Amino acid sequence: MEQPISPRAEYERRRALKQAEVSKLRQGDDKVGSVGLWAASILAILGVAALLGLLQPVWILIPVAVMIVARIIHVRYDNRIQVLDAGVRHYDRGLARMEDRWAGQGRDGREYEPADHIYAGDLDLFGKGSLFELLCTVQTRTGEKTLASWLLRPGEPAEIRERQAAAKDLRERLDLREDLARLGGGIAAGVRPEELAEWGVAPSELSPAIKVLARLLTAASLITLGLFLAGVSPYPFAAAILSILMFNWRVSGRVGRVTGLAERAERELDLVSGVLHRVGAESLTSPRLRSIQESMRDGASALARLARLIQRLQAVRNELVMALAGLVLWRTHCAFALENWRARWGRDVKRWLEAVGEIEALGALAVYAYENPDDPFPEIVEQGARFDGEQLGHPLLPRRSCVRNDVTLGDAPRVLIVSGSNMSGKSTLLRTVGVNAVLALSGAPVRARRLSISPLSIGATIRVQDSLQAGMSRFYAEINRIKQLMEAASGPRPLLFMLEEVLAGTNSQDRKTGAEILLREFVARKSIGLVTTHDLALAGAVDALGSAAANVHFEDQLVDGKLTFDYVLRRGVVTKSNALALMRAIGLLEGNGGPGPSTK
Repeated sequence: MEQPISPRAEYERRRALKQAEVSKLRQGDDKVGSVGLWAASILAILGVAALLGLLQPVWILIPVAVMIVARIIHVRYDNRIQVLDAGVRHYDRGLARMEDRWAGQGRDGREYEPADHIYAGDLDLFGKGSLFELLCTVQTRTGEKTLASWLLRPGEPAEIRERQAAAKDLRERLDLREDLARLGGGIAAGVRPEELAEWGVAPSELSPAIKVLARLLTAASLITLGLFLAGVSPYPFAAAILSILMFNWRVSGRVGRVTGLAERAERELDLVSGVLHRVGAESLTSPRLRSIQESMRDGASALARLARLIQRLQAVRNELVMALAGLVLWRTHCAFALENWRARWGRDVKRWLEAVGEIEALGALAVYAYENPDDPFPEIVEQGARFDGEQLGHPLLPRRSCVRNDVTLGDAPRVLIVSGSNMSGKSTLLRTVGVNAVLALSGAPVRARRLSISPLSIGATIRVQDSLQAGMSRFYAEINRIKQLMEAASGPRPLLFMLEEVLAGTNSQDRKTGAEILLREFVARKSIGLVTTHDLALAGAVDALGSAAANVHFEDQLVDGKLTFDYVLRRGVVTKSNALALMRAIGLLEGNGGPGPSTK
């Protein structure tokens, strides 16, 4: 039985084919260019000969025809090369993701991160090297916004399953994904989707009276111009121009409001139209995808018509042409056409944009699924609070250096208290659990051998910071975040919490007492989660919580004066510390703990 080709090998194969075709086309284009240069040289010679009367000027038409044909062939070659180059770049980006070279190469999505979100900053959802950058293979702003919203708000079980089915349907459709990437060309769109939706339903700016007056002024301008050119008095034409200038002065603001956003959105609208047309031609099987396909059925032709109207509006950019266009109120008549389009299709713009955003976001999940074939889609269970992961890894870490661990949270234990030294892996474990929960509840595959998860709210205190501007200490910022987590725990979904060095800003006794109270409250509210600590006194909270909590730890080893870590999660409380030994090794302590030798 023939073994299926790996995603990396398939990307390399497709890239090589396109690169070879590009090289072949460029060789042909060079030959066509040489023919054009020879034709230009011959044209110059024949031109001189014709001027000297040595031959008939008609012979000049032969090299001119050759040059025209060469130019047409060059344009065709160039267009095809651009399409193939876009495909090469598409597979280059995919190979970079599979080879862990992607960080900093894509869109980081920082604009979509809310200021006080209860887990986005803690789990590196946005920014350089973020989960958003890894997943974001979309081409439009509406696609970016949809993908970001899925990461920020966990979906409902039925919705998650529909997204999984849709991503599986799209996973092997490499031609579709390549075509959509080519449409985008790697160029970020220029307007926000909500602006386009608002423009579509905005009240009409131009009344019927303005439309009638514009037509009369255009007719008057053309008639009086004709009379002027025929030698009749110029005064009627001057009066018509004056009337047009006054008209423009009164209505230019209204016309600008109709045409301004449409002109800025030309790239976006053209892209959305292309996406609608390409997706509409695909034979999809997922019920969710077929529903989206149906909702966008009439959008491709309507948006293509809008794109043509905008191109007509922008066809008069040359200053001389603009002056001539002003005589016939070109922009105003284009604005009337845009108003007519809005009256017919404006209410559907939001629906089309949402359809494109969803299809692109689902495509991003499909790309991730294809490029990570060992990452399974999680099982979504609907009873209780559950996170049961086997061989969990962090998807933002290179596979070759990622150490995987099992994590189980449910009825018993509901809380894992994680002890260990700095750099031993505690924070990474919290982020591993949190990021995989975000992936699972957005509909994406997870970095694990297996994961079973229930619908959960998510919250963390991993990256809580003090604020000098707000006059807020780290401890105060932490308890404010914990208050947010408590409120989330009282919501309709159980909370998955991840507390980093809980209550680190207070003394050991208050910390132990406060942490035990917090954990009991989280358990009482049916929450599950993890807590990291350096303070081994906190590990004693297991005694107060009973079977609802368990201790786990990471170890470190001191080898030749250096701390080493294996990042393997073990049961129980950490039993040894190498901190004093390390301090002795570098000369900070002597013997049984006295100060080291003076360096003066």
